[in-house]
Amino acid sequence: MICVQVEPVFQNRKAITDGVEEVISLKNFTLVSFTVLVLLASSLAHSKTVIKVQMIMGKDSPEYVMANKFATDVLALTGGEVVLKILPKLKTTETKGLLERINKGEIGGGIAWTHYWSSYHPATMLFGSPTAGAGLGFDNISWVSWFLYGGGRELYDQLWSEMGMNIKGVMLQPQGPEALGWFKEPIKSMEDFREYTYRAPPGIPGQAYVDLGVDAVTMAGSEIFPALKNGTIDAAEWCCPMPDRIFGLHKVLKNYYLQGIHQNVVNTDMYINGDLWKQISTQNQKAILIAADASMMHTIAWRMHENGKALKDLTDNHGVILRDTPKDYFTEYSQAAQKLYKKFSSSNPFFRKVYDSMEKFAQSTVPFWAQAQSSNAQIGSAYANKIKK
Repeated sequence: MICVQVEPVFQNRKAITDGVEEVISLKNFTLVSFTVLVLLASSLAHSKTVIKVQMIMGKDSPEYVMANKFATDVLALTGGEVVLKILPKLKTTETKGLLERINKGEIGGGIAWTHYWSSYHPATMLFGSPTAGAGLGFDNISWVSWFLYGGGRELYDQLWSEMGMNIKGVMLQPQGPEALGWFKEPIKSMEDFREYTYRAPPGIPGQAYVDLGVDAVTMAGSEIFPALKNGTIDAAEWCCPMPDRIFGLHKVLKNYYLQGIHQNVVNTDMYINGDLWKQISTQNQKAILIAADASMMHTIAWRMHENGKALKDLTDNHGVILRDTPKDYFTEYSQAAQKLYKKFSSSNPFFRKVYDSMEKFAQSTVPFWAQAQSSNAQIGSAYANKIKK
């Protein structure tokens, strides 16, 4: 049974009542007039759909903040007819099985990171975490451009049927680039990196590290801090300055490498049971998608500001040392990721279809964007160096 609540909400009650009195007072009152009035009253009656949306992120996460902003926008754009109740992760919340529960209609919706479902289909990585820019030079801005104007949204809709899921996916929160992470001692090369047991993301990002000879392990975000404290791992990545600070990673390690490419694009999305989605009016479906598109821009802008403040706090007040990532990391990691893309492209037709779409888009868009961003990076770096002195 789908977890959805429908409540009648009548608007313009006075207008309907006044109309009844006016019609009844007419001498030429007919059955036809009464029928028209009933239809009018019906057209003014609306229903409120309440959807419980289970997140795999906690209440203190940036994703929870932006999910609630999205829900507020949906409420406003649908005139209160669609209510998204955002439920943060609790200790008893299990990530595993979330999609199955939504697919079966046991819960109405969920929010996670798209790449978490790579065990269902490797193409989820291209939507959720195109490692090393998919080998095509993508960053989070150019990825959004592909998604909105390069055919990405249509392929994303197809992804769920490829996975055999009765789900409507809604892309919400692009973020990145993620930091390479935290280390006990400075690293000057990939050889130094290989000396560490490193928490890495699941899927292609983590596998690329393993292929490079890094002792990379995956674990849930909530497990990283305890693992660092007890020595199970001695280096780790999670995300970016703001969420890393929330997790307290700076309390254990002080050497922070901001430049990483294992997840220079990361996306959070929402999943709604397909049958439930069809019950929502076309107008309100459109309103939800408009709110989702707005959420993408809000997420990029908000996280940029919050990560900047968090990084300044970490370096100014917590003894964190910001270091430059070794140059051989970028070459070696990009090559390892590219091998994995070739492997999945040759073995999975839909992965190949999505990758071909991204490649076609990148050939015209990425060269422009990279050169335009180069000038932005130079003036930004010049300012950063100026205030550092």
